[in-house]
Amino acid sequence: MKKLLTILPLVFLLCFTFSCQQGEEVAEEVGVAPFSDEDMAAIKAIGPALDKANLAGDFDAVVEMMTEDVLLMNPNEQIIQGRANTLEWFNAFKPATFTEHKHELLEVDGYGDIAYARGAYKNAFIFEGIDEPIRGEGKTLLILRKQTDGSWLISRFCWNSDLPLPE
Repeated sequence: MKKLLTILPLVFLLCFTFSCQQGEEVAEEVGVAPFSDEDMAAIKAIGPALDKANLAGDFDAVVEMMTEDVLLMNPNEQIIQGRANTLEWFNAFKPATFTEHKHELLEVDGYGDIAYARGAYKNAFIFEGIDEPIRGEGKTLLILRKQTDGSWLISRFCWNSDLPLPE
């Protein structure tokens, strides 16, 4: 019995190792490219680019980082589909000015032409005539697609707040 308990974990480890290798071999056979350091860097650069564009109030630049068929999944709203509708949603905030915007991508991974990024955000914005900024912080989940030019665009963008609901 002791021999079985000693050998069993080794068998599971070997099975796991070979199954992982087999997946990589299948991906190579069908021509799916591995996720490169360049892909990682390009996706991680999206966080600072979103910060810069939002702080500048340049929502056209924000939406240009998204695919034509993007789905924006905001809390407490219906899904917003497509660049035009997403831009319209962002432009509704034109009376507000971001004073802080930090979107950090904490986990990025992918394979081939699809990737995901889990992130966290903190922001603050003010409306004309209101003294105190409105602050937000929470988490994000992005699905990205690699374009034919090698760039990565956001295909799905979901976010929600970590802050409690106001009473």
